[in-house]
Parts: sequence; structure tokens; C-alpha cells
Amino acid sequence: MIQFDVNRRRVSVTEADGDMPLLWFLRESLGLTGTKYGCGIGLCGACTVHIDGRAVRACQRPVGTLAGASITTIEGLAGGAGALHPLQRAWMEVDVPQCGYCQSGQIMAAAALLKSVPQPGNGDINTHMTNLCRCGSYSRIRRAIHRAAGQLQSEGEPS
Repeated sequence: MIQFDVNRRRVSVTEADGDMPLLWFLRESLGLTGTKYGCGIGLCGACTVHIDGRAVRACQRPVGTLAGASITTIEGLAGGAGALHPLQRAWMEVDVPQCGYCQSGQIMAAAALLKSVPQPGNGDINTHMTNLCRCGSYSRIRRAIHRAAGQLQSEGEPS
């Protein structure tokens, strides 16, 4: 049996399920449907989650490789009952999504960026934000990241 944490909750996977991609385990076994299936080959980023604090494509990680890991999904990003992470607030304030499908992955990638670069410039954002958005809301994504970085700095919150 493999055990790891998802959104600060211990979960177990049987050995037979070890080859299942984390994406499907999250969606089908745990009912966490905020992480989306996009391309299935790790290119689009719709399935981005954090594994031990790093942004990772969940469609490419078998659950059998996650023993002892700490996974955070969009549902657990804010960490509190009904609370929103500053990125989630900024996303709404800037009105980022059009269709919204890729946005949970975008937010998770942005959260990892702000952990490593608390006040990113446009070049940092362009380099680190490799998720795809078919609607082309990249300029609003950039504005929301800058806004959240400012909120985090003024509130003294950890990203």
C-alpha cells in the first residue's frame, strides 16, 4: 500500500493501482475534479498540481511513485474552509477566465512561480508559465499574477 497526503489529508493506494496517473486518482478516487484533463501527455498544464511544493503535471505521475509525498490541488491551495488564495482572488478581480477550463492548472503554476519568485517580472512569468490557454487570456493571467504578488507582499502572507 502506498500512502501520501492530498490537501493535508492522508490517502492510501493499493499496489494494483500504482500505475494509475495521479490525475485520474484525484478525479475518480477522491472526487477532486478541479484538476483537469487536457492533453494527457504533460504539455498543456491543465492538470498541474503541487507535489512537495513543485508544480507537476498530474497526468504524467503514477501514484505508485508518490509514497510519502504531499500533493496540493486547486481545492487545497487556500488551505481553509471557504478561504481563497490571493491568486484565486486576483483571478476573479481581473476576470481572467474565458472558458475557464485551464485556469486551475494556470493558478497552480502561478502559485509555484510566486513561491520561487515572490515579485516576478514579465520575463519571469513568461519563462515559468508554460501552461496553455486556448482562449488566449495570457495578458489577464499576467495581470492577475502581478496583482496577487502585490497582495501577498502587502498582506505578508506566504504564497
